[in-house]
Amino acid sequence: MKLWKKILLVLLGILLLVQIPFVYRRFQLGALAEKINRLNAQRKEIPNPNFKEYKGIIHAHTSLGGHSTGSFEELIHGANANDLDFVLMTEHTTDIYDSSALTLNGVYGKTLFVGGHEANTISGDRFLLLPGSAESFADAQMETAAFLEKYHAENKLALITYPEKFKSWDANFDGIEVFSLHTNAKKANVFCALFDLVWSYSSYPDVTLADYFERPAENLAKFDEIAAQRRITLSAGSDAHSNIGFHLFGDDAGNKIINFKIDRYWIIFRLVRQHVLVERDRPFNRENLLDAIKKGHSFVGFDVLGDTTGFSYAAESGAENKMQGDEIALAGTVKLKASAPQTARFVVFRNGEKVFEADDTSEITFDAREKGTYRVEVYLDQLGRNFNLTPWIISNPIYVK
Repeated sequence: MKLWKKILLVLLGILLLVQIPFVYRRFQLGALAEKINRLNAQRKEIPNPNFKEYKGIIHAHTSLGGHSTGSFEELIHGANANDLDFVLMTEHTTDIYDSSALTLNGVYGKTLFVGGHEANTISGDRFLLLPGSAESFADAQMETAAFLEKYHAENKLALITYPEKFKSWDANFDGIEVFSLHTNAKKANVFCALFDLVWSYSSYPDVTLADYFERPAENLAKFDEIAAQRRITLSAGSDAHSNIGFHLFGDDAGNKIINFKIDRYWIIFRLVRQHVLVERDRPFNRENLLDAIKKGHSFVGFDVLGDTTGFSYAAESGAENKMQGDEIALAGTVKLKASAPQTARFVVFRNGEKVFEADDTSEITFDAREKGTYRVEVYLDQLGRNFNLTPWIISNPIYVK
């Protein structure tokens, strides 16, 4: 046999051997998907008598703002297919037109859409501005402090996006996007991700992506540092673009004979969501939604691991009752209570330091005897793999003063 044939056979053998771990991973991901389905079937949700819960997506783009190939039709389908109550659009800015005004605004099918912007400042900082502004492209020449002062005067919400690149930490921003699907995906091992896409993605797209989730430790630490000084809100961003993949033999009208796209909206919208609590006597509209997010009346749910609807985190002190995002006075002891729709492990943090932990339970009570900022994370250790390190739920804090 000629040398080149021997080399070719050896390379072919190596290629086949390399596939074995990923074939096994496909089996593991299938088992994970089945386990998640079983857990969802066992969940017990307790309705909140005072607040109604709405689930949705923060940070989404379409082709209108560039950097995306997604259409309005695809986006609306993705939101409605996932029964989302809201999607906060954050189109990129342009000097030609107001992309926040021309993107989706209002109710389409089941979902309320709010037109916002992903906006920069000359200080090198980036925000999700909600609602957006026709002037946000030009205002990229403003320093961060002046930018925030202007848009706060217009009652707009400014959330830090890409906190790992943020510089103006003394500025008066409203909150931090502590988890980003886009940022998390960039940390994935390209070699492993490629073969997972080949073997597992078509059958288990959501859990394949979720298997690469990591706890955003640095961003949470920065949030805890700021929240120990003043009230801010935390959120998770999908940063949905619907633009990762490839196609062959297409035309400018969007017709594609071979088309493989990883980040379709209907898949990305399954992964991580913001659950927002609005008073039952208030209508669900743009103003009340953004007001609740600003107050911190919301939590991050990695719903791909199990539906987080019904999570509760509240505080009691005498006759005073508060919820996540609120302040409560320390009068002897503040009783913190958290519950989830299924058995899990709860971790309570005070100013970023772990002060309490309980596993194999669906609810906890913790007596806070010191002033501080108390936040809860919930984990589904029973899912195995790396999910004892990746949160299922991240609450906003309660501020004990």
